[in-house]
Amino acid sequence: MDRPAFDYHVDIPGTTIFDGKQAMKGYALNKMCYSFNQKVNRDEFVKDEEAFMEKFHLNDEQKQAIRERNVLGLIAAGGNIYYLAKFAGIFKLNVQDVGGLQTGMSTDEFKDFLKSQA
Repeated sequence: MDRPAFDYHVDIPGTTIFDGKQAMKGYALNKMCYSFNQKVNRDEFVKDEEAFMEKFHLNDEQKQAIRERNVLGLIAAGGNIYYLAKFAGIFKLNVQDVGGLQTGMSTDEFKDFLKSQA
């Protein structure tokens, strides 16, 4: 049976699709965020963010998004949300905090939004 072709590059307004191209683009960023699984790396990042970003060879777009704590910018720069959660954890941000950052809402506004969708 023939299956219809699936378009993996569907345009969803306001959404960055994490595909192979984004994975390649974000390799250094995601590798850095993965390193935050170890406390020594989290501590090193907090001590000197700039040096830590250099150590992982982040590009200027990624560095700026890190400096600004810009979750959408990090995703656009190739960040995978699962690895970015490691970054958010350094600042004691939870999933609702990150959701608020992604949508431009405060954490409480985002929680209220989620409740209204139930």
